[in-house]
Amino acid sequence: MDKTQLGSVSLSFKNGVATIEFSHPAQNSLPGRLLAELANAIHTAGESGDAHVIVLRSGGDRTFCAGASFDELAAISDFETGKKFFLGFANVINAMRKCPKLIIGRVQGKTVGGGVGLAAATDYCIASKWASVRLSELAVGIGPFVVGPACERKMGLSAFSQMAINATEWQTADWAKSKGLFNEVFETVEQVDAYIEHFTQILVKSNPQAMRHLKQIFWQGTENWDSLLDERAAMSGQLVLSDFTKNAIQAFKNKD
Repeated sequence: MDKTQLGSVSLSFKNGVATIEFSHPAQNSLPGRLLAELANAIHTAGESGDAHVIVLRSGGDRTFCAGASFDELAAISDFETGKKFFLGFANVINAMRKCPKLIIGRVQGKTVGGGVGLAAATDYCIASKWASVRLSELAVGIGPFVVGPACERKMGLSAFSQMAINATEWQTADWAKSKGLFNEVFETVEQVDAYIEHFTQILVKSNPQAMRHLKQIFWQGTENWDSLLDERAAMSGQLVLSDFTKNAIQAFKNKD
């Protein structure tokens, strides 16, 4: 079975809140098809009059997002395909950046690579204590180039550098909160959901124009990201063709 065709992205509206949920049986990893659907859902929610705020979440209770699809990654054989693959996360991050509404992240469990980039691109991120984080790209011969700007913007260069270099070690949710990636960390996923319900209803009653202006202020200085993330995707698209990276990816897949 072609795993890249599995998974789903859903968009629902309730009480002024748009909820976008992605899921995939391989620990919520994201093949290109789902990344495109996710970017479209963010755009749709941002333009909809049925929501004042957006919640981004994933299915299941163990992993928020395992990053890119390794099956798709391993199959890349030319530069254009490689660049297009890495532009998947770039397009989602840019959709989140340009979205006129605040995006609240719900991170219930571990998150890796591109998943950390998604968390960093939210405007307010709420996590459980099980939400350990890791940027594993260097361990498979690439680097967190596409998600780097979002991570550095949220966490600062020092914390981003630590995660990028120490690519095999998990950092705790409390560590992520201390560095600014997470805004709130709760003991249980149930507490996470209860707080999100409470918090989003406060935001729904807030002035939508004021929230729109706040979002613009928060993201000032990122106007060049369309071209910047395109350049970063090209870096990864080139590296993924090297024998070093192909061998590292295959070794990683063999562990599964």
